[in-house]
This record gives sequence, C-alpha cells and structure tokens, in this order.
Amino acid sequence: MKISTKGRYAVRMMLDLAANDAGEPIRLKDIARRQNISEKYLEQIISVLNKAGFVRSIRGPQGGYTLSREPREYTVGMILRLTEGSLSPVDCAAGDSTVCDREENCVTRILWQKLNDAINSVVDSITLEDLLQWQNSAGDDYVI
Repeated sequence: MKISTKGRYAVRMMLDLAANDAGEPIRLKDIARRQNISEKYLEQIISVLNKAGFVRSIRGPQGGYTLSREPREYTVGMILRLTEGSLSPVDCAAGDSTVCDREENCVTRILWQKLNDAINSVVDSITLEDLLQWQNSAGDDYVI
C-alpha cells in the first residue's frame, strides 16, 4: 500500500487549517503557498473534504475554509480513508465482500490481515491534534 499525493496533501491541508486557525477563514491560496502545493490540486481535495463535512466553506471576499470540528476529532485514518478509500494492503484483508478462491487454505492471508490491522491501528490512533503537537515540538522546520 502506498499513500498517494492526494492523501498526503489532504492530511497536510487539514493540519494547515488546524495550525493556522485564528478564528478567521483560511484562503486556499495561503495554504497552497505555505505547503508549496498547487492551488488547483488543493481545490480538488478541498471539494472532497467539504462534501464530507470535514471543512466548512465561507464564501465572499473574506471567505475561505475552516475545520468543522476540533483537531482532536479527526484521525489521520479518517482523512486517508476519505481520500484514498481502503488502506488495506490487499483486497482480501479489506473486510469487504471480496471473495478469494484460496481463502480457506491461504496462510498468507493471516499476514495481510495482521498488516492491515497494524496500519489501521496507527492511522486511527493519531489525530490532527497529535500532529499539531509534533509540529510545535519540532519547530517550524517540521514537514509531513
């Protein structure tokens, strides 16, 4: 499993919104500048985050985006699953209705399930608030 730029940038964008929350909406072009990410690409990602209710959009000349909830209420897993879909390393460990002909006798399925559980355990235990604390303790040079 490899996290795409869409997933990585979504986490960075959400972290930027949390880190720069001063009670005013944050413009996408400011996030793009700070994160050195194309504004056009961020527009695609923010659309997904907005539709899911992760961010709130404020229109107008002083408009922009804010988090809909507190940083502690967002896990990295929530953000990645929204932008990436399943985080499972293989289909048979995803827990959906995928059926494999070898499922009954496949020893490697145990490995894939353990790997899937480990990935989910990590991303579901780290919140935006945790990332903010890591960023603050590492200084301004910390990059995800």
